[in-house]
Order: sequence, then C-alpha cells, then structure tokens
Amino acid sequence: MDLFSAMNISASGLAAQRDRMNVISSNLANMHTTRTPEGGPYRRKSVVFEAHTVAPSFQQVLQDRIGQHAKAVRVSGIVQSSKPPVSVFDPSHPDAGPDGYVLLPPIDLMSEMVDMISASRAFEANITAVAASKNMASKALEIGR
Repeated sequence: MDLFSAMNISASGLAAQRDRMNVISSNLANMHTTRTPEGGPYRRKSVVFEAHTVAPSFQQVLQDRIGQHAKAVRVSGIVQSSKPPVSVFDPSHPDAGPDGYVLLPPIDLMSEMVDMISASRAFEANITAVAASKNMASKALEIGR
C-alpha cells in the first residue's frame, strides 16, 4: 500500500465519521420533536457503513484476490428506526391527544452521547493516521538529502 492509499483510507474514515456526527446531532436536536412533515414524531436515524475499494485498478483486483488489499469506508445509507414512539402524559402539550398523551421520539440521550463519543474517537484516530502517514513521507524525503 502506498502513501496516497493510506491517506485516502483515512480521509474516507474522516468523512464517514463526520456524517455519523451530523446524524447524531440531528437526533439530539429533534429529541422532543412531536411533529414532522411526514406526520408523527421524529424518527431516530442511524448511519450504515460499508467497505469499498479505494480506487479500482488491475493491481488492486490482483491484490484483492491475494487478500492483501485494504478497504476504505463509506456511508451506504441512513436508516430510520422502526421503534414505536413513546407515549408521555402531558395534557398541556399542543400535540396531546384527547387522552392527554403525547407521542415522543424513542431517543435515549445517553445512547446518543455514547455514539457521539465513539464517533469523536474514531475521527481522532483517523486524524492520527493521517499525521503518521505525513510524518513517514516527510522522513522518507529527508533520507534523500
């Protein structure tokens, strides 16, 4: 694997974790949203990642067959949760039904914060990998002096 492949893999990880953070932020921002354009309360979203090759070439196909090729990551989709909304008794809420219950999104603050910390750490790990690749390239150029 060359320097640019390593950088591309780390860059794909950075982009994927950025998208994950955006979705987590959206979930946190809409934790109490009871009304959406689609109707009903907000639905929690999550990101689905998949592995893909960095750049298709004959050499890559050959390395894939040998089993020595690294894969990058990308977001394959953003899926909505199928969990039913949570009913909370609040007769003063404008969206309360005739029985006084309001349907709220089933979003757990602690789970979202754990996901956010995990995404942040993964982002930091990719930044560290980019810095290590940059330092190796710099040291390799110093050898030629």
